[in-house]
Amino acid sequence: MALDPQTLARLQPAEFVSLVKGMSDDEIRADLGGEHRGALLDAIFARFPQQFRPDKAGGRSARIDFHVTGGPGDSTDTYAVVVDDGTCSIEKEPTASPNLSLTLGPVEFLKMLSGAGSPAMMFMMGKIKATGDLGLAAGLANWFESPSG
Repeated sequence: MALDPQTLARLQPAEFVSLVKGMSDDEIRADLGGEHRGALLDAIFARFPQQFRPDKAGGRSARIDFHVTGGPGDSTDTYAVVVDDGTCSIEKEPTASPNLSLTLGPVEFLKMLSGAGSPAMMFMMGKIKATGDLGLAAGLANWFESPSG
C-alpha cells in the first residue's frame, strides 16, 4: 500500500507532495477506496490545522465541507474544515451547514492538496464540484501553507 495512515501522519509537507506525485491515479483510487480509507482520510484532514495560516484568513470564519467520493461501495465521506477567527479545526460528519461545499474524487482531492493539480482547471473540467461561496473557494488555498516537493 503506497499510502499508510501512520506514515502519512508523520510526513512533512514536501514528503507528502513527493508521495502523491509518485503515485498513479489508479494507486490513489485503490488506496482511498480500500479498507484503510477512513484512517487515511483522518490522517490527511488532520494536516489542515497544522498548515493553517491565520494571518491569511484574517478574522474570517467559514465552514468548508469536503465530500470525497470513491469509497467502498461507491460511498462518500464528508469532513468539514472549520475556520473561526484565527483557528482551524476538523469535523468528521459535519454538524452545521457549510459556506462552501466541494465534491471531488480521491485523485482530485490528493492532487489539489499536494499542489499536483490545478483546482481551477479541475473545477472547469467538472472534476471538482463547488456549491456555495465560490469567492471563498478562490481564496481558500491562501489560508493554508502551500506544500512543496
